[in-house]
Amino acid sequence: MASSSLVVFAAQASCWLLLLSHSVSGWSDAGATWYGPRIGGGSDGGACGYQRDVESPPFSAMITAGGPSLYKNGKGCGACYQVKCTGNAACSGRPVTVVVTDQCPGGPCLAEATHFDHSGKAFGALAKPGQADNLRNAGNIKVQYNRVPCNWRGVAFRVDAGSNPNYLAVLIEYESGDGELQAVELQQGGGRWAPMQQSWGAVWKYNSGSTLQAPMSIRITSGSGRKLVATNVIPSGWQAGKTYRSIHK
Repeated sequence: MASSSLVVFAAQASCWLLLLSHSVSGWSDAGATWYGPRIGGGSDGGACGYQRDVESPPFSAMITAGGPSLYKNGKGCGACYQVKCTGNAACSGRPVTVVVTDQCPGGPCLAEATHFDHSGKAFGALAKPGQADNLRNAGNIKVQYNRVPCNWRGVAFRVDAGSNPNYLAVLIEYESGDGELQAVELQQGGGRWAPMQQSWGAVWKYNSGSTLQAPMSIRITSGSGRKLVATNVIPSGWQAGKTYRSIHK
């Protein structure tokens, strides 16, 4: 999550975001590799735009870069999966939950129908106690995965630094439910809903051509068609670079 100096909380912002995993499908086969520091969070950049947030709760570096079938041109950003491995002596066979925060564009990620390129920490978490380095040394392993909902207690919108009174771009984090971003809409000052455009990764933009009227609400449609409305989440006096969060039960 962004540092406290950059986060403006809603009334219930003291409630921390939680990730509770519940199975929604059967297990399927995939491959897995890892990247970045051996016990780190992969890249501080990433094709979804989360930057260093991947190192902090609730992500806590338990993240993955997805091949094309997982990344989905950025619309798979924020999706949650359980992953387990059993084909290596170091594998624990216990599932761990990871979140798609980056893209794996080549190599083994294109050689298989589904491929996870985990952070070093997430890859090591697939191992038996004391066997994390042995598993990381294996490099490329076979895993099973299961799509699970992300039950975050809220959704966060980081206003992009390039935003101005006529143009709004937001990075969307911690979307509850299936986690995917199928469509995003903006409502200015209680007016009509207008579609936002995907800029890149999990960043969506709206160019009004005139001064934006705050407070602004944002409506998200997930990959399953579920809609989530963050009412008046972008307040009057909003600022580029700040993060605004709406709490949902």
